[in-house]
Amino acid sequence: MNKDLILSGVQPTGNLHLGNYLGAIRNWVMLQEKSTCFFTVVDLHAITVWQDPKILQQQTREVTAAFLAAGINPDLHPIFNQSQVEAHARLGWILSCVARVGWLNRMIQFKEKAGKDKENVSVGLFSYPTLMAADILLYKATHVPVGEDQKQHIELTRDIAQKFNNDFGVAYFQLPEPKIMGTATRLMSLRDGTKKMSKSDPSDYSRLNILDDDDLIRDKIRKAKTDLYPLPGPEVLGSSGEIDPQITRDRPEAINLLNMYTAVAGQSIEKTLQEFAGKEFSFFKKELVEVLITHLGPIGNEMKRMMQDPSYIDEVLKKGVMKARAVANKTLHEVHQIMGFLETGYP
Repeated sequence: MNKDLILSGVQPTGNLHLGNYLGAIRNWVMLQEKSTCFFTVVDLHAITVWQDPKILQQQTREVTAAFLAAGINPDLHPIFNQSQVEAHARLGWILSCVARVGWLNRMIQFKEKAGKDKENVSVGLFSYPTLMAADILLYKATHVPVGEDQKQHIELTRDIAQKFNNDFGVAYFQLPEPKIMGTATRLMSLRDGTKKMSKSDPSDYSRLNILDDDDLIRDKIRKAKTDLYPLPGPEVLGSSGEIDPQITRDRPEAINLLNMYTAVAGQSIEKTLQEFAGKEFSFFKKELVEVLITHLGPIGNEMKRMMQDPSYIDEVLKKGVMKARAVANKTLHEVHQIMGFLETGYP
């Protein structure tokens, strides 16, 4: 087994968008070449808010199809839906008894998602970071690919793992590391460059979905918000080689589209700035559309083809579940032994 073991997942909620692909799935395809990986559709996390049962099934298959269409090899790296590996929920409960309420109260994402109505959200929305910790620790992952907004949850996972080890006087769980990858891992809305591109935004024109066809991509980019000035050049780069934060604050939509082009084209931001310095948005948007269609089109088409054969997707998930269970159940058994549980009926 390779030194690095990667665990990552995506919720089956709403259409997968370009940010999901660039910030996660495309990176996973690269990681699988050098690491042992487990990829999961985290349907247990999805139900922290109500889900339509039929749509949840469809979207679980859709996310799986995206993994496959992007190039993940399920024969080497299991793809599975989280709910079918029972050890996730069981270890999640155990770790919720290790974690402290104060730790969860500091989770920024809960505050953002709950808003002013936190008394009426589900307990699951509050405590899901302990389930996320279980997802990671079950497979003894060394690294977890995440965006900046999820980094705090990996830190919490490390705290929980360390407390478990201290509580029981063992060096059982190793402490996973966050793996922040790639350019433009945080794409912003096409309608508001100060807000993250999101599946939950009510406007479909705020995001580019992986399944959008060519005409819809053209229309969304044509209508994407911009500003009144020509595109900047390399002069906006700071000493670190990244765009000056003040420029991003002053021109969020322009920088977002430049970052999008840079990430999809797989080139440096400096090269993009040199290429389009002083150009008008009308010219730049046409070039951006062509890059997007070239890269997203084949993936979206392959996803649509796979969705016509749900039995194939289900078989991929079934095989992945069996492989994941074998690893997860072994970890759970060892945790039971450490804690003193009497395993009278454990398989």
